[in-house]
Amino acid sequence: MAPSTSSVITLNINGEKHTLPVDHRTTLLDALREHLDLTGTKKGCDQGQCGACTVLLDGRRVVSCLQLAVAAEGRAVTTIEGLADDGRLHPVQQAFLDLDGYQCGYCTPGQICSALAMIEEHAAGWPSAVTADVRPEAGPPPLTAEEIRERMSGNLCRCGAYVSIVQAVARAAEARRTEAPRADEEQDNVKEAVA
Repeated sequence: MAPSTSSVITLNINGEKHTLPVDHRTTLLDALREHLDLTGTKKGCDQGQCGACTVLLDGRRVVSCLQLAVAAEGRAVTTIEGLADDGRLHPVQQAFLDLDGYQCGYCTPGQICSALAMIEEHAAGWPSAVTADVRPEAGPPPLTAEEIRERMSGNLCRCGAYVSIVQAVARAAEARRTEAPRADEEQDNVKEAVA
């Protein structure tokens, strides 16, 4: 008897569990779009080269056209549909909107998911190919336009909105940087109030 080529899997997408039968060869992209009707994630090249299908998998960016759905079982998948909070856009989404970081909008969901992960990678001190000082003790390098372009290089925009995309990412990163100390202070205040 031949082994089965399909399974019933449960995916945790945007905080909700979805159980679905899939062929083992089904990509995460196709599971999202074709099985779950989450069409915000776009199918661009279907070869992992354009970044239009970028989603977050356990907080890290992946091109979902190269990720098998069965390999995402038990992991947290975040798509563009899961970024807004109670109708309020995520700061990265808001920056793209405010600074016109899109034209046709096709690549925008992948750009935004990638930017969100990229900002966190930078804040954690991960170097890029253009980072001058890669020693861990050097900390995060300045998030210059060159750094942003390099870190976002896996996401292509056929319309050429790159200048606005870089500006939007820079604004969102600055908002994250200035919000992080406030969040830490709020946590400290809560700890003091509880103590």
